[in-house]
Amino acid sequence: MPSFDVVCKPNMVEVRNALDQANKEITNRFDFKGSDARVEQKEFELTAFADDAFKLGQVRDVLLGKMAKRGVDGRLLEYEEPEKISGDKLKQAIKIRNGIEQTLAKTIVALVKERKLKVTASIQGDAVRVSGAKKDSLQECIALLRSEVTEVPLTFENFRD
Repeated sequence: MPSFDVVCKPNMVEVRNALDQANKEITNRFDFKGSDARVEQKEFELTAFADDAFKLGQVRDVLLGKMAKRGVDGRLLEYEEPEKISGDKLKQAIKIRNGIEQTLAKTIVALVKERKLKVTASIQGDAVRVSGAKKDSLQECIALLRSEVTEVPLTFENFRD
């Protein structure tokens, strides 16, 4: 029975490359001279450091620009509230989405059932498995999910015949 998995998975190699390019640009830019602006990475979490709120926004903009050039979707990033560290300096945690959250997975399953496509969707951990009798119905389902689910970038993998 043909099937595929719907996942939300970042390309961590491209994220790392974008991060390195962003840090390189930040160290070379004139408006960041003498400041402690940078972005660090731990697993699926980035931390942006800057001297004030304006520079923190600039660091985020540089990071988003570099990620867009590397083909990494900006919707993968989840920004938390900036917090003060010593003096006026700020840091902001940025989470990278990995996997589909339960609420979104339930919405995807409900959407597939609501449209009455000849496929079945089931939640498999942090992914949604869609299976059906024909490839055409699976392709209809992919088109439906691409058009309807816009809050996170979905990828479709493990397409089996």
